[in-house]
Amino acid sequence: MKALTLLALAGFSCMAAAEGRMLAMHDTSAANAERYDYSMDLDIARVIRTDEIPDVCAVVPIRMVYEDSRGERHTIEYSVMGRGCGGF
Repeated sequence: MKALTLLALAGFSCMAAAEGRMLAMHDTSAANAERYDYSMDLDIARVIRTDEIPDVCAVVPIRMVYEDSRGERHTIEYSVMGRGCGGF
């Protein structure tokens, strides 16, 4: 029984550590995010990830991490309407 308990604790510890790394990575990109403006000429070769749009009825900031044609990563922040308005 002790072995099973230790195995479960080890599993939870690994999941918590992985979650912490993902949050840290996300927070780093948020700190370096550039605010999008319509006058910007973006060079997006590949989208790596975007934030999920929340279920709220309001304009919310969303971040997108992308790679340009030279292979450099960028994080940009822009506004979208949440998904919580009238079933959209």
